[in-house]
Amino acid sequence: MAEKTLPPWTPQEERIASVVVRWMTRINVWIFRLTSGRIGASFRYGAPVCLLTTIGRRSGQSRTVALIYLADGANVVLVASKGGMANHPLWYLNLEAHPDCEVAIGASQQQMQSRRASTEEKATLWPRLNEIYPEYKDYQSRTTRDIPVLILSPC
Repeated sequence: MAEKTLPPWTPQEERIASVVVRWMTRINVWIFRLTSGRIGASFRYGAPVCLLTTIGRRSGQSRTVALIYLADGANVVLVASKGGMANHPLWYLNLEAHPDCEVAIGASQQQMQSRRASTEEKATLWPRLNEIYPEYKDYQSRTTRDIPVLILSPC
């Protein structure tokens, strides 16, 4: 069976989807915090969800988003897919500017430091990431950018 290739997002689709994702994330963060991760800690296909708090690269303010993650030993692995849109997600740009961050998994919070996975590391992690969330393949097919994979390590 041939893999499906989704068309790139149009600019209008990206504008609409960005607003929808922003509001869904705010609601998910609120529910996750309210319930200490008992609700909002998984997504489609049972993919695990964490809260990532970064420092805004321009504002200097704390910013929290809910993201699918892969546990890799003590590390947390994230995918900066933004659904395969043309630009990187803001949280990724924040981590590029300020790699120190906080990750909440359930009621547990940990200070971590982020770095982009090397090409070899991404090649090793990508199949595991697609196991927990198969749509990552579709997202990569929608965009010409190389979707970054980030490795967060405990401080």
